[in-house]
Amino acid sequence: MDTGKPKLLDQMKSIMRIKHYSLKTEKSYIQWIRRYIYFHNKQHPKDMGALDVQKYLSYFEQICL
Repeated sequence: MDTGKPKLLDQMKSIMRIKHYSLKTEKSYIQWIRRYIYFHNKQHPKDMGALDVQKYLSYFEQICL
């Protein structure tokens, strides 16, 4: 079921390249987006909100302590 629209991560890469982000920054941002999506069981970010971001950041804070 191809909608013809690029996938989210491909869209993000294109935007970062247009804005001339470094390759290292691009890779880092893509990794963080991917971690966020996997944390929420592969749910698309457009279907999530502020509470989901808060849950992820709280989780991340716990594992870093």
